[in-house]
Amino acid sequence: MIFPENFVWGAATASYQIEGAVKEDGRGQSIWDTFSHSPGNVAGGDTGDVACDHYHRYADDVELMRELRLAAYRFSVAWPRVQPDGTGPANPRGLAFYDRLVDKLLSAEIVPYVTLYHWDLPQALEDRGGWTDRDTAYRFAEYAQAVHDRLGDRVHHWATLNEPWVSAFLGYGNGVHAPGRRDPGDAMRAAHHLLLGHGLATARLRELGARSVMLVVNSAPVLTPAQVNDPDARPDQADAAGVERVHALLTRQFLDPVIHGRYPAQVLEAAERNGGTGHVKDGDLRAIAAPIDQIGINYYNPCVVEASPGEPADAAWPGSEGVRFGGADAPTTAMGWPIVPDGLSRLLVRLSHDYPGVPLMVTENGAAFDDVVENGRVHDADRVSYLDGHLREAHRAIEAGADLRGYLVWSLLDNFEWAEGYSRRFGIVHVDYATQARVPKDSALWFRDVITRNGL
Repeated sequence: MIFPENFVWGAATASYQIEGAVKEDGRGQSIWDTFSHSPGNVAGGDTGDVACDHYHRYADDVELMRELRLAAYRFSVAWPRVQPDGTGPANPRGLAFYDRLVDKLLSAEIVPYVTLYHWDLPQALEDRGGWTDRDTAYRFAEYAQAVHDRLGDRVHHWATLNEPWVSAFLGYGNGVHAPGRRDPGDAMRAAHHLLLGHGLATARLRELGARSVMLVVNSAPVLTPAQVNDPDARPDQADAAGVERVHALLTRQFLDPVIHGRYPAQVLEAAERNGGTGHVKDGDLRAIAAPIDQIGINYYNPCVVEASPGEPADAAWPGSEGVRFGGADAPTTAMGWPIVPDGLSRLLVRLSHDYPGVPLMVTENGAAFDDVVENGRVHDADRVSYLDGHLREAHRAIEAGADLRGYLVWSLLDNFEWAEGYSRRFGIVHVDYATQARVPKDSALWFRDVITRNGL
């Protein structure tokens, strides 16, 4: 099973999850610093203060990537490292770290993919309203320019936002992520301003000569329980309407404005029920629809729903009245997420149909399991099985016509897993947080072989 020539193989990480060094070289405070230091928000009281200490160990980590034969490395830049207060002149010491990282990657013949925002908003901007404040979108475009001004001579692949659904609806809707706010109207406004920031930043990057720009979304096929194990199952009218409504709230809310220049009717209806659409100004949708070169897809598991008349909207899903969210009849990861590999092929084929002409890249795919180091090795057969199954489905989607250009495993390293702290391990490389020792797991060695043969 061979993948297309020039298929991109790599791994991904995020700044707050691995860097540490939260008070070094002029870095400002982020919403995740504030959130993780507030009791009760993160499992075990964990914080990202040290994380994987990548800020100091990046050279060794890049050497590890080289040994694993990664062709690409997707990492995010910490906005508060570049602009400690979210605005104003760039901090040269903060940018210097990413300078060093990019140079080290290029010397190892690894292509850098830079994500500008992976959830660590400067706290100073949150104090002024965060993503519920329209001005944050304009500050984001300025920040994007500051990063491109420093790295754009060597970095050619850019992602604006990572998973804006999570930023908006887990950060401002149900509050399980930073900044921990709980207001459906705020979440709808945040989602729109995130998209506006994406559009403004995309246009700015284009003006500066960026070669490739993408938006990264956490997408999933929305299925009824029967469809999880039977793709041919036909839901009744009520279930089918619920499926399409949730698909609109999860995926089309972000990709329709970017690709088609309009919001789905289901999203506009949800906004009207949660504070109205007054935050959508004339010209916004035109700005949001700045052309992109790829769609980044983060896939972990399907979203399973069924009609349930009278069910109130889930706190993270404004507009989901009458829909019940549930589990799937499938094995699960340590996160409790169902393992449904063919969900990836179903998703990729649908997105290729809905957004023709825009190439796709799997920018995150992976799983947490309860890994154990035994005699210096980590035998993570469950993860190998998970990755193997999903890569087979990625190949199946390509054969079905999906324009898939690459696959980045999540994650290179075990790391700070947001509200789960250090209790969940997603890495293909084990990290001993007490000593910071790195041990490539069996999955890392397996993935190295996949890359070497360009297939399975």
